[in-house]
Amino acid sequence: MNYRTLGRTGIQVSPYALGAMMLGSLGNPDRSEAIRIIHRALDAGINVIDTADRYGDSEEVVGEALVGRRDDVVLATKFWGPVDDDVNHRGASRRWIVQAVERSLRRLKTDHIDLYQLHRPDPDTDVEETLSALTDLVRQGKVRAIGTSSMRGSEIVEAQWAAERRGFERFRTEQPNYSILDREIEREILPVAQRYGMGTLVYSPLAGGFLTGRYRAGGDNDVLRSTVTGMNHFRDERRLAAVEKLIALADASGVKLSHLAMAFVVAHPGVTAAIAGPRTMEQLEDTLAGVEVSLDDELLDRIDDIVAPGESVGAMDMVYRGPEVADPAMRRRPLAQRRVA
Repeated sequence: MNYRTLGRTGIQVSPYALGAMMLGSLGNPDRSEAIRIIHRALDAGINVIDTADRYGDSEEVVGEALVGRRDDVVLATKFWGPVDDDVNHRGASRRWIVQAVERSLRRLKTDHIDLYQLHRPDPDTDVEETLSALTDLVRQGKVRAIGTSSMRGSEIVEAQWAAERRGFERFRTEQPNYSILDREIEREILPVAQRYGMGTLVYSPLAGGFLTGRYRAGGDNDVLRSTVTGMNHFRDERRLAAVEKLIALADASGVKLSHLAMAFVVAHPGVTAAIAGPRTMEQLEDTLAGVEVSLDDELLDRIDDIVAPGESVGAMDMVYRGPEVADPAMRRRPLAQRRVA
């Protein structure tokens, strides 16, 4: 593989990263097979593994798999989401961060994390509180670099300014959602990350499975949807129609759709690596088979004709949108104030 520098950290990473969310109780509970999948990815040249403390027992699986191989891996994990019923075992407060990192270190069987990421913005915690705690972890040697996930452009800028103003470690990476069907980050997130020298590890490059060709217009998507509770985007006819056009383009170009999708994502100069999240060895092998695929300008132009740059076709249900969008009370004036004179 041709390795790339992760932002300005000096760390060299593979253009494909292994996402471990599905390796464990949330996806493939066969721990021995999950470990074989991790070893196969490492043997193929992938040197980044990304997980999170809320992905079931994924951190434990990764920790077992890396015994004897830890130094060869850029190990990334995340904190923020609830991990149990305790109301303080979540978020981005100093109180939780200093506990969360110790828990992750134990599960991962390591004394340091290469990239420790804030999984989602925490509107209840001042970003300076979060940066202060993370800076201490870097200075203690428990964390090598810090990053974010699903930040808006304004939040990235605010955090960079706060770090400069207070002398804190700054966020070195961002992990946004990006695929052919989900291109909104091309407008702001990727340019802002480039401006601040941040690496980007993009997730869901296959759009939650849409870009494997598994979900088809006119197909029995309700049956497939039932395997992923609550994912209504499988019924989005706009996304399905775009997929049909992409399947035709892939067929005409002699490139498998999943390979086309992964190659598209890593072609953007603002993208450092695409996170592939296989559940089975077969899925990993399919990803590895497309590692050498690259797209010429003509093919990228034809993709632009199907989904315009900076635009998205619908959206995946699990994508973070922030409370100001998700909570109706934050985007509606009280009834008494709505009347216009």
